[in-house]
Amino acid sequence: MGKQEGVTRRGLLAGAGAVAVGSVTMSSAAPGAAPVSVRPGDPRYENLLRGNNFRFVGHPDEVRVVASAEQVVAAVADAVGTGRRIAARSGGHCFENFTADPGVRLLLDLSPMDEVGYDPGRRAFVVEPGATLGRVYRTLQTGWGVTIPAGGCPEVGAGGHIAGGGYGPLSRRYGSVVDHLYAVEVVVVDRRGHARAVVATRDAGDPNRDLWWAHTGGGGGNFGVVTRYWLRSPGATGADPAGLLPKAPKQMLECLVEWAWDESMTEAAFTRLLGNFGAWHERNSAPDSPYAGLYGILLPTHKSSQGFPMAVQIDAGLSRADAMVTEFVDAVNAGTGLTPVLNARRTMPWMHMVTWPSTGEPGDQFNRRYKIKAAYLRKGYDAAQLAAIYRNLTNDTGTGNCGMLLIGYGGQVRSVPAGATAIAQRDVIMKAVFQNIWVDEEDDAKSLAWVRDLYRDVYAATGGAPVPNDANDGSYINYPDADLADPAWNTSGVPWSTLYYKDNYPRLQQIKARWDPRNVFHHALSIEPPA
Repeated sequence: MGKQEGVTRRGLLAGAGAVAVGSVTMSSAAPGAAPVSVRPGDPRYENLLRGNNFRFVGHPDEVRVVASAEQVVAAVADAVGTGRRIAARSGGHCFENFTADPGVRLLLDLSPMDEVGYDPGRRAFVVEPGATLGRVYRTLQTGWGVTIPAGGCPEVGAGGHIAGGGYGPLSRRYGSVVDHLYAVEVVVVDRRGHARAVVATRDAGDPNRDLWWAHTGGGGGNFGVVTRYWLRSPGATGADPAGLLPKAPKQMLECLVEWAWDESMTEAAFTRLLGNFGAWHERNSAPDSPYAGLYGILLPTHKSSQGFPMAVQIDAGLSRADAMVTEFVDAVNAGTGLTPVLNARRTMPWMHMVTWPSTGEPGDQFNRRYKIKAAYLRKGYDAAQLAAIYRNLTNDTGTGNCGMLLIGYGGQVRSVPAGATAIAQRDVIMKAVFQNIWVDEEDDAKSLAWVRDLYRDVYAATGGAPVPNDANDGSYINYPDADLADPAWNTSGVPWSTLYYKDNYPRLQQIKARWDPRNVFHHALSIEPPA
């Protein structure tokens, strides 16, 4: 399971949100290499327990490091046969404790399964779950000059990112990454407890097509263990690999604007700025918008940070690219009375931008405890919500690591019907991220309280959650938030399953019943078997 997309100011300053990322080879695991079993007492054990969020540290009986689908099948069969709960980790970037839950007794580490290449038999690019997005981007660009519209953090594993419906800086132009997913190989367990690998494609006549559909936004850890993806854009024809996925940009134009938290940043100026960002996306997020290639992220942070940025990216080869960036920046700043303390832009090769290390990671090697909450927006925030954001970002309890991201979305994402993939939130224009990042365990309670209070304040009118309506559209499963399943924090009466999956949830439940009838694969926000 994995997150996908960068969520920090530090990361965006390093690479303005990073558009996508990659590497070149095939699998680095030796052919036929045996799985590695690491247990408590082994000097390697402690090094394999933590994912990206240091809040969560599991203590499984065994960490099994696997290098092939066959080894995954054997590990899953072993777990079922011994009655041990199993979880799979590819990149380890899950925001919650899905793979570090105390109940997990066998943790599958898929990181050696990092093959990226071309499969001529399926006319599609094959990506194993342990391949980082950086490896994927580099391989696709270097080998064939193509890319996928996935996330901006090069260290994220493809495994959870793709299954959850990943997105990134090219999504307004090319849609979600799952809009280019042709097939998936999954290790599943039948009613008898037998483990096997199944390939499911989007082909209309495929009897396993529902399993493919479940992996187009249904989230990781629900139906089985993904061991391979195949990617090919819908409608792509011919046998030339260079024509089967979107072309990678030659160069990217990036712009970084920053405003200071000084006396000029009044509540009126602040709320106008955020309101302008939302209004621009309301006007310019149709699939055929000339601005669909422009990707912007506004990062309002707590006032103790002294200032906050906006990062913008666009393919430098697009007509009027530089002019569109200027128009966007001017529209966001219009009527605020603010003068940015920084307004810089540069053009750089695509590969330099998308493989920059650590781009978008929450925190650093020390600041790595965090809580993330999220929402989809169909409209910009209203006056009451903007006032709530200002109130929380200027209170006395926040720190410079507290804040939000408003992320441009829509464009080609909106060209796909809500039921065509498991991603139900198609008619949206932005994603919002609410976050806090800290260092010490002793600060957990107050740090969690700050971000929870912000989120509840912003969604006070809908019970502390982004209940789907004309303005909100629920939340994004790759930014999982267990609070949405807790009635203490979600008082809306709308279940977490509706917030994440809307009308697609019953279909996901039926697929769960077919492919994981024993509920072998589960976590705090997993698809529940139908009643």
